[in-house]
Amino acid sequence: MKWQNLFASKEPLIMIKNGRIIASVAVVLLTTAALLYFYDPYKPLHQVPPLATLTDDLDRASLIQVMQRQQHYLEGQPDAKRVTVGPYKVSTSWLRKSVDEMLDFLKTAPSNKQLDNFLKTHYLFFQAGGRKNKWGRNMLVTGYYEPLFAGSLSKKAPYLTPLYKRPASLVQQTGPDGKKRLGRYDNNLKFTAFWSRKEIETEQRLAGNELVYLKDPFDAYLLHVQGSGRIALPDGTVKAVGFAGSNGLDYKSIGKYLVDTKVMKLAKVTIPTIRKYLQEHPDTMQSLLQHNPRFIFFSWGDKKGPRGSSGEPLTPGRSIAIDQQQLPGGTIAYLQSEKPVVNAKDAIEKWQPMNRFVFPQDSGSAIQGTGRVDVFWGSGKYAEIAANHMKHPGKLYFLIKKGFENMGGP
Repeated sequence: MKWQNLFASKEPLIMIKNGRIIASVAVVLLTTAALLYFYDPYKPLHQVPPLATLTDDLDRASLIQVMQRQQHYLEGQPDAKRVTVGPYKVSTSWLRKSVDEMLDFLKTAPSNKQLDNFLKTHYLFFQAGGRKNKWGRNMLVTGYYEPLFAGSLSKKAPYLTPLYKRPASLVQQTGPDGKKRLGRYDNNLKFTAFWSRKEIETEQRLAGNELVYLKDPFDAYLLHVQGSGRIALPDGTVKAVGFAGSNGLDYKSIGKYLVDTKVMKLAKVTIPTIRKYLQEHPDTMQSLLQHNPRFIFFSWGDKKGPRGSSGEPLTPGRSIAIDQQQLPGGTIAYLQSEKPVVNAKDAIEKWQPMNRFVFPQDSGSAIQGTGRVDVFWGSGKYAEIAANHMKHPGKLYFLIKKGFENMGGP
């Protein structure tokens, strides 16, 4: 769960996913970059010839690490579970075999050319169809990261805005249609919707359930969108917080609301510009944030960093969020897009090509259909800058070991 959610019209996972969120159980805020791109019919995943060259602009150590995490995820999945890859239904056991064999080959320390030849020889390539927009049928590629905010375990100025623990009154029920819904039981023991953001914040519905307090309501809101982050306490301790659930209400984008009400133009909507607007119009803070009824609950997080909806720790620059209802999770993927070059003054000087192996390990509310991919950048200033400004075209490919297509689907 993730910052893009500020601009998305609907949040499926959760979280953003956390984006994020993430809804997934996304553990991080999917960020600002996902500005208000609207739903359109998506092209299906389709098989393509191998790419001319498979270069990778990151280090081998991070590639091996993320593959080991993908391997661990797949080991916990039923062998017979299947995902859709183009016209095929591919079993988890085959996806695991795809990851295992590439990882084994990497451990022999091959040259880039040897790795390129190995994958072209032993794997099939499938391309996500993208979305129809000014870039043709490319993907919209955005980013998210793990933010750091100042906070306190006790309520005292300037730390007045709480993050809440998951309340015991939040329950899940399966309806007549078989769908699971979050809600609560009212005084008549009737299952009903859980309280909205406005009800929670203005009627003190969760008093006594506070986890930590932040300085700024917008910081707290960003953590809701992101689904995870780190809190710097007054004694110098830094603690991680992660997604622990949501109130189950639909997500409404405040970025979209600002555009719809003509407060901002779409091209100008970013995290920094929304923050600046709220600083200049503090009287609108509460009503704007409460436009989104969805509310996120938190728990103390993992020292290994945020986890994606797969349950695995996210790997900076390698883990991605996709719509896993539309595109295959648990796979090996390859992304072509652009990344920022940032100078010593934290300004973007230019954008340069980004080509690397990535792994679907998360999902997010703004990440819907086959035309969206969100890159997890990690933490720190570069991660923040990349996540807040990345909204670029790109191409996303999935690599599956050959052999299943001759078996009628393994």
